[in-house]
Amino acid sequence: MTRTLYGYAFLEDFVLLYPVYALLFRDTGLSVWQISSLFALWSVTGVLLEIPSGAWADAVSRRSLLWLGPLLTAAGFALWTLLPSYGAFALGFVLWGAGGALASGACEALVYDELERLGAAGRYARVMGRARAAGLVAVMAATGLAGPVFAWGGHTAVGAASVLVCLLAAATATRLPEHRTPAAGQDSWTATLRAGLAEARADRSVRGALLLVPAVTAVWGALDEYTPLLVRDTGVSDALVPYLLLLIWAGATAGGLLAGAGERLGTKGLAALLAGAALALAVGAGAGTPAGIALVALAFGGFQAASVLADARLQQRIDDSGRATLTSVAGLGTELATVAVYVGYGALGTATGHGTAFVWFAVPYLVTALLPAARGRAARG
Repeated sequence: MTRTLYGYAFLEDFVLLYPVYALLFRDTGLSVWQISSLFALWSVTGVLLEIPSGAWADAVSRRSLLWLGPLLTAAGFALWTLLPSYGAFALGFVLWGAGGALASGACEALVYDELERLGAAGRYARVMGRARAAGLVAVMAATGLAGPVFAWGGHTAVGAASVLVCLLAAATATRLPEHRTPAAGQDSWTATLRAGLAEARADRSVRGALLLVPAVTAVWGALDEYTPLLVRDTGVSDALVPYLLLLIWAGATAGGLLAGAGERLGTKGLAALLAGAALALAVGAGAGTPAGIALVALAFGGFQAASVLADARLQQRIDDSGRATLTSVAGLGTELATVAVYVGYGALGTATGHGTAFVWFAVPYLVTALLPAARGRAARG
């Protein structure tokens, strides 16, 4: 299962369109406002479908959603390549957003259940950490390959390659094992959704785990979009920016690979990891030097590991019948928190600069790290 999962994770992100689709939009004649509206449509699609798709995965087959998602994405990329226009781009983003929503929650639930069936649920963080690392390696490889392919065949070649990769991802997903059958009595995704939400309301530990996932994942996931601007503000030439970005991606990849080593971390250990990563982010970003980017890379590695561990804690606390549903609830929380970070960064980055904005966004992680200790003191009092 793990080899198939790693291959699927790699193919999902080995999309040559990633680094150049903004160029495709501009070359087609779209304005900045039109491009921004496409990104907004993409986000809204994911938000609207996140929870229903998770409930659907619990009600039917998780593996089916994992191969259907890449097919929808492939259809969207094919539209972009064959009929480049605002309408085709909009429909393509809806299909891409739907494809991503189908996989969100379903993948984590399938992996945890299969590991649990084999008596290896304790390896979940290690397996998912490696899967996320495979995805980051794919992004780096796609970024490096997109330039030569684009120079050879333009947008058509890049688009065709992206469609092919999505089809390969769908084919790979069909080879994932799935021995689970939907729980009896839950014959619709709406019933599954109600059951999953009822579990969250009834169990305080489940609610805490649900909140922890967006608290750990959203901020650094949003800050990743601004790292090129942070790097440029260190004074390096534009030619060196990609190499320092590669250092940051390498840090996040290492964090995913090392997540398994943190599986035994308790609440205090996870809090220490978050606090250390937050301090590294604040010091590295605040330094305003190329050397400080190494600390930012270290911070992103810590945040990546913490994100995997937060997901593992959620999986350990929820029931099989609503696993994908509640994982999607956590995903929705992450999406909404990420949008809030974008809004906040727009204000902070404009007023203070990128380095200072990164420093300020280290604060939520320090607060998250301190909350368990504060709750412990309150309970003893």
